[in-house]
Amino acid sequence: MTARPTAALATLALTAALLLTACGPNGATPQQAAPSASVDQAQLDSLQQKLDAAESAAAEADQNATEDN
Repeated sequence: MTARPTAALATLALTAALLLTACGPNGATPQQAAPSASVDQAQLDSLQQKLDAAESAAAEADQNATEDN
């Protein structure tokens, strides 16, 4: 397996894990969920930063693999 598919697979796995963590059941009713909207936005921002970092790492790994070949 080359570096490009490995980096893509790692990015896919991380993205799936982040999405499953963010979208998991929380058991809150709509009335309970409304006051925590700012927390949800903070979580969303954090997940977006993690996703961006994972994509950046995958792109860097891809670039390094290209240079090595």
